[in-house]
Amino acid sequence: MGTNRSDIHKGLHVNIVLKKDQRSGRLTPGIVKDILTNSSYHPHGIKVRLEDGQVGRVKEILSDEE
Repeated sequence: MGTNRSDIHKGLHVNIVLKKDQRSGRLTPGIVKDILTNSSYHPHGIKVRLEDGQVGRVKEILSDEE
């Protein structure tokens, strides 16, 4: 799960949950462009911006392409 900031970096393939999908838990795949959470840990997942501009919290790390 993507709760530790040290596990997340640009270019990482992840599944995030968007704000509008928090109730349903629907996941959105994408590639990390920016890390928005400043703290080293967040219980609900580190907030990121994907390359397509969507913002959400990391729920799964899919693969590391870099």
